[in-house]
Amino acid sequence: MSIRIIATTAVAAGTLAALSAVPAHATEYSSALKIRGIQYDAPGSDSNNCRTGNTDEEYLTIRNYSSGTTVNLKGYVVKDKANNRFAFTANHYLQPGDYVKLRGGNGNDSDAKNVVYRDNCNFMWNNDKDSIYLYKPSGAGADSHSYTKSGNDRDGNGYITYHN
Repeated sequence: MSIRIIATTAVAAGTLAALSAVPAHATEYSSALKIRGIQYDAPGSDSNNCRTGNTDEEYLTIRNYSSGTTVNLKGYVVKDKANNRFAFTANHYLQPGDYVKLRGGNGNDSDAKNVVYRDNCNFMWNNDKDSIYLYKPSGAGADSHSYTKSGNDRDGNGYITYHN
């Protein structure tokens, strides 16, 4: 009897140790879609002029990591920490392994070119740091990431953890 209690206690202690090794900030969602990367500081001097600005050089890449499910982005929402948001209002299908770049500015959305434009010439992401949240149509979290620009990050594409 006492051997069984000791063994059970050892297993429970090992489980607690393994769980405590996971960082508290590492929230992982059960979603095929993941934030793959970001260009948060558009090259050049920032200008949100719709005709001559560079907001289309600011983008977020979202990838479908499913091995067999096509995902329709319609209804998904992207937000930042300040609650700036973009909702995918049209059908845009991501095949398994495919990605889309959500760009600022105006342009023609294209499944073939893997691009959706926000049709908004204001910058969405902060140039120094921000948090990005991807929500499913149900409102449940799909993925989130934060970035902070450092002196070594001259291209403004940040240091976020990428999912492979």
